[in-house]
Amino acid sequence: MLLPAEKNIQINDKISADKHIKVEPFRKDKRITQPHKHKQYFEIIFLSKGGGAHWIDGICYEVKPPVLFFLNRDQVHNWELQEEPEGYVLILKNSFLQQCRDESLKQLLHLVWHANGLYLEDAEEIIALFGLLISHTSRDTAYERHCVDGLLKTLVAGILEKGRHHFLHTGQQTQLYARYIDLLLTGPQVQRKVSILAQQLNATPQNLNAACRKAVNLSASEILDDFIMNEARRLLLYTENHVSEIAYRLSFKDPSYFVKFFKKYQQQTPEEFRRNSFQNYH
Repeated sequence: MLLPAEKNIQINDKISADKHIKVEPFRKDKRITQPHKHKQYFEIIFLSKGGGAHWIDGICYEVKPPVLFFLNRDQVHNWELQEEPEGYVLILKNSFLQQCRDESLKQLLHLVWHANGLYLEDAEEIIALFGLLISHTSRDTAYERHCVDGLLKTLVAGILEKGRHHFLHTGQQTQLYARYIDLLLTGPQVQRKVSILAQQLNATPQNLNAACRKAVNLSASEILDDFIMNEARRLLLYTENHVSEIAYRLSFKDPSYFVKFFKKYQQQTPEEFRRNSFQNYH
């Protein structure tokens, strides 16, 4: 259920400044939470037990274990659990990816960018891998980072294999595509021109388009528009910002153009979307 919007979205930080990865059991006492986001990290949540609802960016997902949820940086979510949960939470900070030397691991992680949830038929391997990751992330020895990278790669590859008909990709992931997604997620300001983003990546728009097509069969501009729409919906749902404020925040020089852009994809104006969303969820 959506709660009354606030001017600023609450930001929760569940990992200390000196850590780049954290794996821990899901808190059994976590039942009802306020809408919030995690600014600087990616999160994989696995639940083997529990029941209720998990809201992500205004969409309600049934908690029907075994289930995986994926939270990108800046996504807003909250829990409404009626049954005691059991599972694991894996947190990856931006710094983990920046320090990671295994490009294939980073590319695998980017392949789950388009997904929010994945319902599983069996989860024995995933449970075992989460247990091993908890064990190895708690140690501080010379080779533990290699063990963690290997286990994480096995976990993500296993998730992709189980959801191979669910995730939006063609299996031809490229480093340029991964860098493009990182730039969209971590850039200091939303940029609306693919040509400028390509320049920041030291690539041509044509090469960036080709990389995106190979990875997810979408053009760079389609991915950018999807990113902007997700952020627009998030700001309309969870803040009290005026439509014109949201437009300028998303780099639209003219609010009327933002309204046209939003209506093209949502089939309703931003104000109609905000009003209808609150009517539906209250």
